[in-house]
Amino acid sequence: MSILEMKVPSPGESITEVEIASWLVKDGDYVEKDQPIAEVDSDKATLELPAEESGIITLKAEEGDVVEVGQVVCLIDMSADKPQGESKEKAQEAPKKEEPKKEEVKETSKEKETYATGTASPAAKKVLAEKNIDAKEVKGTGKDGRITKADAESYTPAMGSAPSYANRGTERKKLSSLRRKLAQRLVSAKNETAMLTTFNEVDMSAIFELRKKYKDEFKAKHGVGLGFMSFFTKAVVRALQMYPDVNSMIDGDYKISYDFMDISVAVSGPKGLMVPVVRSAEMLTFRGIEQNIKDLAIKVRDGKISIDEMTGGTFTITNGGVFGSMMSTPIINPPQSAILGMHNIVERPIVKNGGIAIAPMMYVALSYDHRVIDGRESVGFLVAVKEAVENPAEILMGGNDEASIKRALEL
Repeated sequence: MSILEMKVPSPGESITEVEIASWLVKDGDYVEKDQPIAEVDSDKATLELPAEESGIITLKAEEGDVVEVGQVVCLIDMSADKPQGESKEKAQEAPKKEEPKKEEVKETSKEKETYATGTASPAAKKVLAEKNIDAKEVKGTGKDGRITKADAESYTPAMGSAPSYANRGTERKKLSSLRRKLAQRLVSAKNETAMLTTFNEVDMSAIFELRKKYKDEFKAKHGVGLGFMSFFTKAVVRALQMYPDVNSMIDGDYKISYDFMDISVAVSGPKGLMVPVVRSAEMLTFRGIEQNIKDLAIKVRDGKISIDEMTGGTFTITNGGVFGSMMSTPIINPPQSAILGMHNIVERPIVKNGGIAIAPMMYVALSYDHRVIDGRESVGFLVAVKEAVENPAEILMGGNDEASIKRALEL
């Protein structure tokens, strides 16, 4: 017999333990090499654990267990032959199809016993109790007027009667390691930084016009959309170069400043909000930024994002506007010193060239650590972002002429 001990691999630097979020296989299953067998939560991400070899698996840890990096979590018997005949899926489905029938027979027999003695079946009593309904209010359709489970489930109190409060259950579920760590970091950011937020609004008309004119050609050539994030990332890079204190952070009694811009971009995924990093954004073109963000978002959605891809950012951009947020005060992503919040775009009347005009407007917010960043830098930074977003061709693309714009978009 050849047994492989599968140990928890290190998901990243400084991570010493993970939590078994869920097993994707059962004890005694046959697994193929590289097949995902478990999801594990670290304090930074949820990762899949693939089988190192093919064979019969024996689990050595339970869901919810916190295990150390290097600890054995399962055994794989590599000498076991792959089961022949029915597929594993069919074998698992068979008993599941039988269970409801057994349950129904059992319940029917219980109902018959209850009918012989009195009022309602046990199943009906349970439903009525959950809905807070007196059995006297329900008219039974069973033998001799007995109340069946179906009667209880379909009963609706008449107008003026007491409310049923049908769904008042509670569930107690342990937070994942990732969610617990996120909670700690958010509280820490609020308690350990001198966080302030400054606001402004930007006219998105120029970006709308550029996207309308060039988005199809951009998509056809590069295979990615021309979104708002590339414009805002470019605007942020320029503003960070103008106000380098915003691109710094505190380490004890020292301030660390960076001459590169690794921009963390908040992305919503199945496991919650992740912040993968667009590395050296100052070196990227519009196409490069859009491609990076698309690739990272796909990895987050598919649960393939790595720890390294989510660490080391120097500034964060978050877009609550995709969920309809009008205005918010984003929380700093420690140990960074600032975060830019984008919001939804709404057509509003504004004064333009001495008259009233309707324009697509967005509120933007900069939350910053006042220990590092003064009011002048924070307000100046946000104004610089506003200027670039409202004049993207001139400021971000090298000129208002079509040749400059196409060159910037690599068309």
